[in-house]
Amino acid sequence: MGSNHNGAGRWGLTREEVKQYKAMRTPEGVQRFLDQKIQYDLEPDGPQCRSPRLTLEAGVAHCMGGALLAAAALRVLGHEPLILDLESVRDDDHVLALFRSKEGLWGSVAKSNYAGLRFRAPVYRTLRELVMSYFENYYNLSGERTLRAYSTRPVNLKRFDSMEWMTTTEALWAIPEYLVEVAHTRLLPPSAERRLTRLDERSIAAGKTGMR
Repeated sequence: MGSNHNGAGRWGLTREEVKQYKAMRTPEGVQRFLDQKIQYDLEPDGPQCRSPRLTLEAGVAHCMGGALLAAAALRVLGHEPLILDLESVRDDDHVLALFRSKEGLWGSVAKSNYAGLRFRAPVYRTLRELVMSYFENYYNLSGERTLRAYSTRPVNLKRFDSMEWMTTTEALWAIPEYLVEVAHTRLLPPSAERRLTRLDERSIAAGKTGMR
């Protein structure tokens, strides 16, 4: 489907959706929208994997839905719709929407109930640098540092355009299933993992600031 000068019709978006996305203006604006307009989804009705259209309608998202919404917004703003999977142990995985600065540096947008697992400014030369910036903030309720790996390459959501991932009313389980299957790069050798200590209570409390 062709697009008009406002972008409506492209990727199946309505004029109102394009207007919402363009109003975010920057990756920082996308993160601000996720923080202020989208509540964290505690899934009272069971697991969900909504398209960005349905997330905008529902006003709630967990990390997967937040990453998809952010990737859709970033796409409208001129970025590639890229996501990255963070893999953990004894914890939930996390998904980031990626973007690059004009210098080619990586940044990310994310939805999380933990304060330290959200936005990263585009200052990271490599994906590993970006991922490691999440390490100290990535822990479970027992205080264990749980981040272990990340998807070796960004996943470009263009591969799911045939599913109309930005606008479908169907559940998008194919995307998280694909993230599980792609190659992941381990962050630490086993010996380093065994030496990891637990976070102190002050750091745990700081990460829970604003938690629902």
